[in-house]
Amino acid sequence: MSRIVDLTLTYRDGMRGVGMETATTISQQGWNARNLSLYSHAGTHMDAPRHFVDGARTIDDISLSKCVGPAWLIDIPDVGPCDLLGIGSLGAYTDRIASGDRVVLKTGWSAREGSAEYRDELPRISAALARWFVDRGVVFVGVEPPSVADVHDLTEVTEVHRTLLEAEIVIVEGLCNLDALTSDRIYMIALPLKIDAGDGSPCRVIALDEPSPPDASFP
Repeated sequence: MSRIVDLTLTYRDGMRGVGMETATTISQQGWNARNLSLYSHAGTHMDAPRHFVDGARTIDDISLSKCVGPAWLIDIPDVGPCDLLGIGSLGAYTDRIASGDRVVLKTGWSAREGSAEYRDELPRISAALARWFVDRGVVFVGVEPPSVADVHDLTEVTEVHRTLLEAEIVIVEGLCNLDALTSDRIYMIALPLKIDAGDGSPCRVIALDEPSPPDASFP
């Protein structure tokens, strides 16, 4: 039996972009329910090309084949605040990553979730690394920080996102629990809400600690 690891942050009332309020209770209406207010890029979430490219593909039209499948889990140790991750940060994986691959960058940054530096001092993907992912034919990039680029630098955040999204690379931000994975080759499942014309969506992300599910075959 494959070991399932949940890579999704828990959505809490008061989390950035998340609001919850009681709609009904068992004592008053007979059942419990809440109204949820969710920013489309809150918590663990997926970016659609529409996020930075007007008229581009929306979250309800994302290719799910990119969201499910084997992935490289690349451990990048000793990552500090505001570090810029380049091609060299991938180490020996630069020779392993091939067209059609999924890449998840393990930096340990999710341990800072809930702190100011989690968003304000996040390590980022460099523009050169983003272009390298495109040139290599990568289809999925997952990161622990809440963004792949500096949210306080419009030029940077736009360039990195546009580079990836114009190539229709699936971006998932806000991952966690990567330390629970023991292999560098895992099986990823990242599914967004099917939101009409959506620019992004919170999503549930899980991984199996092996490159393929039991009894699965791939062409």
